[in-house]
Amino acid sequence: MSERNAAGRFDAVAFHTALDRTRQDRGLLWKDVAQQAGVSASTLTRLAQGRRPDVDGLAALVTWANLSADDFVRRTDEPRSTDTLTKVATHLRGDRNLTPEAAEALEALITVAYKQLVSDRPE
Repeated sequence: MSERNAAGRFDAVAFHTALDRTRQDRGLLWKDVAQQAGVSASTLTRLAQGRRPDVDGLAALVTWANLSADDFVRRTDEPRSTDTLTKVATHLRGDRNLTPEAAEALEALITVAYKQLVSDRPE
């Protein structure tokens, strides 16, 4: 492993997926995203190709989409953490569109599906 990548890497594919979900939720075209976020269309094209944005582009896009860049940093110096379900539950319970009961129901569904898929994953 190179020293440059010793601590972690930025998951550009996951970031692009999150941006696309936000774009769809807002009913926008990619050109609208570029205009509203203040980035070039080529920045979004590079992201769609799995390439990382520059720091200013990243800052503009996480701000536009109300995301945290930390959510897309994959640590490579530690084994995979089991905190995925905790993070999901935290987000669901913080969603103002969901009642506490709805958040709990979604959390239960996701937990069952996650555990099933993790256990089915080939080693």
